[in-house]
Amino acid sequence: MPAPLRPTPAWTLPALLVLLVLLPASGRPPVQEAPPNILVLVADDLGWFDSGPYGNPVVRTPNLDRLAASGLRVDQAFLTIAQCSPSRISILSGRYPHQTGAEDLHMPMPDSIRILPSYLKRRGYFTGHLRKRHYGPHADRQFDWYDDWETRSPDTFGRFLDEAGDRPFFLWVGFSDPHRPYQEGTLETPHDPADVILPPHLVDAAGTRADRAQYYDEIGRMDGHVGRFLDELEARGLRDNTLVVFLSDNGAPFPREKGTVYDAGIRTPLLFSWPAVIPPGSRYGGLVSVIDLAPTLLDVAGLETPSSMAGRSLRPIFTDPSTPGREYVFAERNWHNCDEHIRAVRTARFKLILNAYTELPLCTPADASNSPSWFDLQKARASGTLTPAQARLFEVPRARVELYDLENDPNEYVNVAHTYVYAEVARDLARVLDAWMKETHDFSPLQRRRPDNTDRITGVKFTQDIPPMYATDR
Repeated sequence: MPAPLRPTPAWTLPALLVLLVLLPASGRPPVQEAPPNILVLVADDLGWFDSGPYGNPVVRTPNLDRLAASGLRVDQAFLTIAQCSPSRISILSGRYPHQTGAEDLHMPMPDSIRILPSYLKRRGYFTGHLRKRHYGPHADRQFDWYDDWETRSPDTFGRFLDEAGDRPFFLWVGFSDPHRPYQEGTLETPHDPADVILPPHLVDAAGTRADRAQYYDEIGRMDGHVGRFLDELEARGLRDNTLVVFLSDNGAPFPREKGTVYDAGIRTPLLFSWPAVIPPGSRYGGLVSVIDLAPTLLDVAGLETPSSMAGRSLRPIFTDPSTPGREYVFAERNWHNCDEHIRAVRTARFKLILNAYTELPLCTPADASNSPSWFDLQKARASGTLTPAQARLFEVPRARVELYDLENDPNEYVNVAHTYVYAEVARDLARVLDAWMKETHDFSPLQRRRPDNTDRITGVKFTQDIPPMYATDR
């Protein structure tokens, strides 16, 4: 007589049901979803407003327009610094510049810092870098592949894709446009100087208009390169599962823009396009810091954010535009042909700035202070015709604390730090900025760390020999 069947323990049936749900029909364990390809396109000195997606009606950017239409436009994205190499290292490392050991212009990234490609390789990514680097040899070694496509052939991207094969790829593209110097003939149909949009801190003169028009032309040339990348992805059937990111490293190379913590320096265009995931024509209005970009790309690749990174993933905004943004974003300015130590905190409405070297005027980056726009400012200064907004460039002493009501003063020309109505706002933001500096191990120097190599008022480069601080300064 066969033995009687024993009752099944109560916990077994639910466990079996769960197992049946988790297993595919074949009985094999579930396969991990293939990670998307990642293509990051970085403009060199593009102001946030100066493209079609962000409302500039003059500059022609049809490829950025189609990129924005295919995905998500972030309206309030901010950089951690408005200087080329420290900005790029900050984005790639997910750290604030003063946390990287490479916070000054030309300062090479230390060997101890890991950046995105070294993490993505663990997920099987083939990692590459095209064109502008500006990080130092340690950062270069963390990529599998590098080429200088602009000096060879525009089909280098195709060669990179061939080498990637069936592996997911991560490619960082550093355009050289619209960085100075400028010249005529960049576009077959150049922008008309009469049509350009000038901010009030620049002089409305022929030289400045021609300068801004040539800047627009370089934006147009860069836009053509963007189109080639998108076309190659589409031709290979890779577009749907490739996350394309577009942003700038800092603001436009004009006085009171690049190299400042004003919005003209630190606000950036930020576009995400991933047709398989992001609905076309999406917009996000919350505050975003690019400190969040590295955690975001790790997240979409299926990786955790390492504790060394200061940011958080933005992936929720890809499908939910109601996701809360940051309450505060932070920015800094360090050495860039002149020594500076400036820190800033911004909310949706207000910005507070703390200046360490108040006895000196604001330092304009060398490329901007050797431009027709700067020369027109100097002429207006000599003739006594500067407007109050333009005169701020030469103001001495500077206020130690600046506070701007961005709702009423979007260009940040009227400092209300010592206005009774804004006293509580100034105190609150000063406390927030102080707490952030302590949390991130930042500090104000007791004295200037390095001599200037240009005159802050005239922009003329000093003739005396100043020993280089870093090897790449030579």
